[in-house]
Amino acid sequence: MNKVLKKSAAVLGLVAVSIAASAATVHVMTRNGGSSSSYTAQSGAEGVTSANEYGFQNTAYAIGSRQIGNAPDLTPAAESSVKAVVHIKVKKTQQVQSQQMIDPFEFFFGGDPRGGSRRSEPVVGYGSGVIISNDGYIMTNNHVIEGGDELSVTLNDNRTFKAKLIGSDPSSDIALIKVEAKDLPTIPFGNSENLRLGEWVLAVGNPFNLTSTVTAGIVSAKSRAAATGDQLGVGAFIQTDAAVNPGNSGGALVNAAGELVGINTMIYSQTGNYAGYSFAVPINIAAKVVSDIKKYGTVQRGMLGVAGADVTSELVQKEGLKVNEGFYVADFAEISAALAAGIEKGDVITAIDGHRISSFAQLQEQLSRFRPGDAVQVTVNRKGAEKTYKVTLRNQEGGSKLLKQSPNGANNRLGATLKELGANELRAYGLSYGLVVQSLQSNSALRKAGVREGFVLLTANNVPLRSQSDLNQVVSALDKAGSQSRSRRSALQLRGFYPETGEVVSFVVDL
Repeated sequence: MNKVLKKSAAVLGLVAVSIAASAATVHVMTRNGGSSSSYTAQSGAEGVTSANEYGFQNTAYAIGSRQIGNAPDLTPAAESSVKAVVHIKVKKTQQVQSQQMIDPFEFFFGGDPRGGSRRSEPVVGYGSGVIISNDGYIMTNNHVIEGGDELSVTLNDNRTFKAKLIGSDPSSDIALIKVEAKDLPTIPFGNSENLRLGEWVLAVGNPFNLTSTVTAGIVSAKSRAAATGDQLGVGAFIQTDAAVNPGNSGGALVNAAGELVGINTMIYSQTGNYAGYSFAVPINIAAKVVSDIKKYGTVQRGMLGVAGADVTSELVQKEGLKVNEGFYVADFAEISAALAAGIEKGDVITAIDGHRISSFAQLQEQLSRFRPGDAVQVTVNRKGAEKTYKVTLRNQEGGSKLLKQSPNGANNRLGATLKELGANELRAYGLSYGLVVQSLQSNSALRKAGVREGFVLLTANNVPLRSQSDLNQVVSALDKAGSQSRSRRSALQLRGFYPETGEVVSFVVDL
């Protein structure tokens, strides 16, 4: 009996302790403001700074009067945007090296030691595009349509149209094509500057040749320089974690309101497939590019004419800067709009037309909205003093006028008329490929470099020139690299020979 009483007393004691602990917990929670599962926060203007339970001084800021943790309803945006995203089929021709047995006799006595020949083979590529105009204008990536001999577009309702290339810009990887159709569904343009970190977005496209695919994610970063090694002129990508795979290129990035805020362009992956990072060209950049292509035939870029680096802690210490972010001006272009306006070496650009600048990517993003001749307000910090200058932007050639379309690509840049060698000429010269300089303009880049008419071009920057398009691609690659390095001039190394002498010579041409 005593044992029973002892056990009963022990149980009652444990119950009493539990009740006391519960009461104490309720008292503490009530004193602290209620249940731990509820959410309360004060506004930034009325924030109270105090030591929290961990001993750190915190100020409470309200996120807003909305439920925490609930995603928006993305179905209306998905259902509307998918109707305006198209599937693009690109037919190309590529050169393939065929391997053959090596003839030892030819190898030792002047034959082709490679023992092979090149042949053309058809190749089919796929991508996505976004209808931006009811009358058939479609925006896509340059790398989707580059080198294409034939373009076809399939709409969401399975109608297929032949498409023509209106123009492209390798530097931003944006192209404009058109189909002959009316009353097509479109996606309205949004404002990529208004995107916020953590905001929900949709990637709409055709990954792996699967049409009308929608994936969702959030904005991971803005004004991001893609870590892919690609030399694109755009250094201000929108980074998202929406799944993007091969075939999504050229597709739409839309916000929860169904507005076009970017063009999906690339992924960061070691396998070639989605690995958590995807990048899109902001629509504020892409829309300006296609508008220029449609109106002027070429992209009109307003140039500030500065060179330098992002402000870092090391640069602050080395140069004694008074700001911790911005773009440090270390030098100027040969003809500089910034220098003419009064900006000096050592200045830190902190704003363009009131928009904060913390990096070169943001500087580039802001300037991409303007054309040569436009005036912008550039705010700089000079040894702690803030100054604002009115700068009239210049074009890539140093002038303030809009540039005319360059219909002949590299020919126009070089100031020459080039022609692919015919079969008889190739046989006579013992060549497999080459371009001949038929004529030169009086002030052409080739003539300044010392090239004369009749010169046969064999390579450009070590790339064999089998066609005019090969030279165009080399020049485009130089433009990308020059934009990335913030340098206006690029050097083109040409190698070839004069048929009358047979002497192989090289020239360096400044573009």
